[in-house]
Amino acid sequence: MDEDTTRSQFSELVRYSRAMLTAAGIVTLVIMVVGVIGNLLTVFALMRNSKIRTVAAAFIASLCISDLMFCFIVLPFAASQFFHGTWIHGDVLCTIIPVLRYGCVGVSLLSIAMISVNRYILIAWPHVYGQIYTKAKVAIYITAIWLFSYGLQIPTLLGQWGLYGFDKRLGTCSINKDANGRSSKTALFVIGFALPCAVIVVCYANIFWVVRKSHKRLKQHNSGGDYKRSEMKITKMVLVIFVCFVVCYLPITIVKIFDPEVKQAPLHVLGYILIYISSCVNPVVYVTMNKQYRQAYLDTLRCRMTSAGDSMHTPSPHSRTHLSVGYLKNVVNNSPKV
Repeated sequence: MDEDTTRSQFSELVRYSRAMLTAAGIVTLVIMVVGVIGNLLTVFALMRNSKIRTVAAAFIASLCISDLMFCFIVLPFAASQFFHGTWIHGDVLCTIIPVLRYGCVGVSLLSIAMISVNRYILIAWPHVYGQIYTKAKVAIYITAIWLFSYGLQIPTLLGQWGLYGFDKRLGTCSINKDANGRSSKTALFVIGFALPCAVIVVCYANIFWVVRKSHKRLKQHNSGGDYKRSEMKITKMVLVIFVCFVVCYLPITIVKIFDPEVKQAPLHVLGYILIYISSCVNPVVYVTMNKQYRQAYLDTLRCRMTSAGDSMHTPSPHSRTHLSVGYLKNVVNNSPKV
């Protein structure tokens, strides 16, 4: 691309503050390094440590791989754009990078949504949990998440529903309107962001309703109590991950709605930085909120696999599932259905 023809309104507005662009580029590189290390460590920890290798962990692994791709592939180009003030990597990458960016965001949020559904079924409908979450079905669910997130972009790639390319107004590679004035941006936002968010909110509303109604019965039961507390900690952890996701993505959404002409460029820069932060915040949540994940990280850093002795004291994933299902069935058996 010729620099004069591709110079965006965004780059012109922030041209007066090269320091701001440079600082944003440096912050993006720091986020990239932290995100790659954190998510890679999480994936290895999940692979090496049987104590945290549960159904929810499979979806967390999907989330981590998506964030890892975002940090490793997308963020270097984002940093470059901050440093140069415009896109300098050509038309082909100006198509590939936004496809990966939208796809990673879709996989991340859908993975969080699937974990939320998993938590809800475990707590509210434990009698069907074992039937819904077999190893084969979990693999199908995760494959469907990835195929759906990237498959939804095929019409735009073919030029039938908007076009991928450089948006001079926003100063980034994104989805532009096609010759018929159509764009998939709104649909992607609704299907890939708004609907998963609604599913997550509904699931957690029902989870806390069931837990509240059955609180007295929970206190009366001791069988499987430790595992129940562990599951609730994971449930709360996923809720925090979702809140972080929304906090990171909501500002840029608001800014783009109320400032489509990019008159307040610093707000757009801040919005993008928050999006990038979302790709590295999850490992921090795992460490701060879950003791088992902290131990798994330490074991991974020490190159220590879960020992046979540890496995003897920890029920297998199969037995743990039946333990929690049987216990929760007793707990919510007389609770009002939601």
